[in-house]
Amino acid sequence: MSEAPPSPDRRDAPLDVDPDVVVEVVGEESVVAWPLWWRARMQRRRDGDRNPWLLLATVLTGLFATGFSVTILAVSIPEIADDLGSSTSVLTFVITGPFLAIALAMPLLGKLGDVRGHRRIYLLGLTGFAIATACTAFAWSAPSLIALRVVAACFGAATAPASMAMIMHAFPTGQRTKAMGWWSLVSAGAPVMGLVVGGPLVDAIGWRGIFIVQAPLAALAVVVGFFVLPETERTAHAAIDWKGAGLLAAATVSGLGALQLGGEIGWTEPLLLIPVAIAIAATVAFVLAERTATTPLIPLDLVRRRNFGASISAQALSNFGYMGGYIVTPILVQEIFGYSVGQTSFAMAVRPLTFSITAPIAGYVAVRVGERRCALAGSMLLVLSMIGFVLASVQESIALMFVSLAIGGLSQGVSVPSLVTVAANDIDAADFGVGNAAQQMMSQIGAVAGIQTMSSVSTSASTSAFAAAYTVGGVSALCGLVAASRIRRAAPRPALEIVRAA
Repeated sequence: MSEAPPSPDRRDAPLDVDPDVVVEVVGEESVVAWPLWWRARMQRRRDGDRNPWLLLATVLTGLFATGFSVTILAVSIPEIADDLGSSTSVLTFVITGPFLAIALAMPLLGKLGDVRGHRRIYLLGLTGFAIATACTAFAWSAPSLIALRVVAACFGAATAPASMAMIMHAFPTGQRTKAMGWWSLVSAGAPVMGLVVGGPLVDAIGWRGIFIVQAPLAALAVVVGFFVLPETERTAHAAIDWKGAGLLAAATVSGLGALQLGGEIGWTEPLLLIPVAIAIAATVAFVLAERTATTPLIPLDLVRRRNFGASISAQALSNFGYMGGYIVTPILVQEIFGYSVGQTSFAMAVRPLTFSITAPIAGYVAVRVGERRCALAGSMLLVLSMIGFVLASVQESIALMFVSLAIGGLSQGVSVPSLVTVAANDIDAADFGVGNAAQQMMSQIGAVAGIQTMSSVSTSASTSAFAAAYTVGGVSALCGLVAASRIRRAAPRPALEIVRAA
């Protein structure tokens, strides 16, 4: 967003003017005198010469506004289904639909941030999110609720890669893990606050109150961001790879659709071959298109870089088990241990609460011991958490289940800041937007795949079915550990030549 300057003092005058203004010669005699405070202000905005911690606090305000409703919305699905005359199975798309939308939109929006400026994309996305969220409070049916949630998620998807890019620009390499620790605190802590505040709110005025509160929070974050955030530099003469975006969307939707369909009709049905074939063909076409694109949506060179590829693989595989358990565990608690919805919501708060408390501490620890060690430690803890869930299911042990929830939160708190920073340090500065978007996209795909796969395995709601679902999550977590072990200590990528935003 551009800001109109004050009217210059344009006059025919000698150059010995007031020292509090900056003079530009126009023609032979005329001069333009801009106030020094204005010139300094615009220079700071162009250079990003702001306190990086103030910038971090500002973008975390937006992150909180977009993320605090996820958990309370998940535990409110039965009430929403009754109010809108729908089923809980249909309303699960209120959760998975936005996840999928975010995964599809992020690469394109990250690239737009690199090309158009991350501040601009962040503010436009957050504004759209606030408007769509306000409209969601007036949803009249299950399809309208899902559609409005998806629209809001598409706008909200612009905030994550843009804000991460601004953080990476603002913080030096050695401080980025600390910043991402605080990022993870808010990312995991916002859903906890949503449970604490949202539970009584839903009981008092109904589920629509979630969005009545969320929309003004997002609008407030827009106002704060407008005055605080500096614009980042833009890449030179970059075009948007719309073909690559379409092929990537087709591959992602088809692949995740195959997982959804397999859970519903069975994994041996011939009909399942159709989305699988489309996903494979679209993936191959996407790779070929990116090889020949002048400005590819996701530069394939990024994926071939060892640390970047290992980090995003570890994030996706870990998120498979972590977020798969996000849906399976509440059902386990209610069906096997007899918890009410309210009791379940507070029980589930153990994991993100542990995550949020641990993450900033782990960020500071990683500066001393190294990101690789923290990534490996967190990945190991996630495997241990999945083993604990399997035993808790088989033995019907509520105590072991709570321990496993806490270990799961600890695992992500320890590993996520380091994994995100490792990938970011392997990205050229001009690709911060699309690189961070690729990270977020892979995490979201892992989350949706885990939710759909582990939910389909646990459909019988028996102890053996729950144990089988957590075993699948444990295998994925183990693969994530293998991926994290490939991370090597390396210097950050150098910045590419870029052109300042006009």
